Amino acid sequence: MSDHTSRLRIRIVFDDGGVLGPGKADLLALIQETGSISAAGRAMEMSYKRAWSLVGELNALFYAPLVESARGGAKGGGAMLTLLGAEVLALYRQVEAASAEAGHAELARLNGLRVDMSGGK
Repeated sequence: MSDHTSRLRIRIVFDDGGVLGPGKADLLALIQETGSISAAGRAMEMSYKRAWSLVGELNALFYAPLVESARGGAKGGGAMLTLLGAEVLALYRQVEAASAEAGHAELARLNGLRVDMSGGK
């Protein structure tokens, strides 16, 4: 029997070609946690430009923005998820959890069929 584990990574591709996947969901979660697009990007080891580009994609993907930002200055700026952003993130996490639960037995079987690469260590 194998000790391997696996996890599902869900990528939702909408009819218009827009994509919501694990990277964008993680970025939203980190923006929610840190209150900063740049800090969220740094935590994911992505450039400032890439983080802002993904936020732009996310904001254009739904009927209203998922992230609101304020420029720095006297109040320090920052970013936060909108109510829609929090709802989209929560729904994405629910899809992940439901998919993992539904596929648990099959994933366990797949893991059992894998080669033990540790050499018994």
